[in-house]
Amino acid sequence: MGEQPIFSTRAHVFQIDPNTKKNWVPTSKHAVTVSYFFDSTRNVYRIISLDGSKAIINSTITPNMTFTKTSQKFGQWADSRANTVYGLGFSSESNLAKFAEKFAEFKEAARLAKEKSQEKMELTSTPSQGGAVKRNVLSVSKPGKKKESAPGDLLSPLAPESINGTDDERVTPDTPHTEPRAEPSQNALQFSHSSPNINKHWEAELDALKGNNAKLTAALLESTANVKQWKQQLGAYQEEAERLHKRVTELECVSGQTTVIKSQKTELNQTIEELESALKAKEEELERLKEEVESANEFQFQKDCLTQKLRDTESRNQTLEVQLCDLEQCLESNQREREAFRKSLRSLLELLDGKIFELTELRDTLGKLIESS
Repeated sequence: MGEQPIFSTRAHVFQIDPNTKKNWVPTSKHAVTVSYFFDSTRNVYRIISLDGSKAIINSTITPNMTFTKTSQKFGQWADSRANTVYGLGFSSESNLAKFAEKFAEFKEAARLAKEKSQEKMELTSTPSQGGAVKRNVLSVSKPGKKKESAPGDLLSPLAPESINGTDDERVTPDTPHTEPRAEPSQNALQFSHSSPNINKHWEAELDALKGNNAKLTAALLESTANVKQWKQQLGAYQEEAERLHKRVTELECVSGQTTVIKSQKTELNQTIEELESALKAKEEELERLKEEVESANEFQFQKDCLTQKLRDTESRNQTLEVQLCDLEQCLESNQREREAFRKSLRSLLELLDGKIFELTELRDTLGKLIESS
């Protein structure tokens, strides 16, 4: 079956700044599709994301990876092979929780697959090494008949998973100590000295295969984005073409008029060409709709941000309104107290004026008494 997508979501993709190792650098201008892929032939889980034809995430899940939620809508994980840290910004907490749940699930599946691969390699290496010991003993015990050991007698066979897997998935099987081995022959020693060069050659081949695999995966993801809809449309057009071809065959069998049949066949061929051109137009329309959907998702994300800001502003307005009401009440109470104080001052002034008038009259009376006496 090969590598197939098993879960997809949309998020903004970031990578850690390789210079500062502190700041986040956005690798996509808008939210893109981030998918989990499973390769059934190698039991490998990968996280892949494309921005157009560029692969901005190509991370193989290993048992030692950890996905960390750093905020309500943001999470990150470190990839030692890519020598970077990936960050994803989601539009909601539920999307982040679902992605983290899938990460833990596929991480556990990768651990189980790795343990199973180790057990398989150990079982495979045991009989091959036992056979090598037996053949070396026979070659030493029979003088005069020097038997050259084959390359398979010295190196334990590798399972297909270890050849196509990543560096973390390769495991060197332990050599079982069953019985004393005889000294290897001269050809075997020469092969053992040349085995590091062979290993380097296979490692170079493996690196080249990894690069080709990444390029092929990116091309495959780009080409299979809307393959289901295209297949449905193509199937409908193929059925229409088959029906038209059958009609042509029936007309050729029924009618003996070659000219009429040829003209009808020409018309049918023109119809097929029109259908093919319509299919191309539909494909172009599909690409345009895809771009519009991506822009709509981006606008939705901006709308959610503005909605959150509006809610915060409304809550602040409500708080300010409550404070304003309290201040108005305080101002009214102060005004009432001030009016009461003014009234008391006026009454006190009136009383003081009366007292002053009485004192003035008393002074005048005293003055008159003094003058008369």
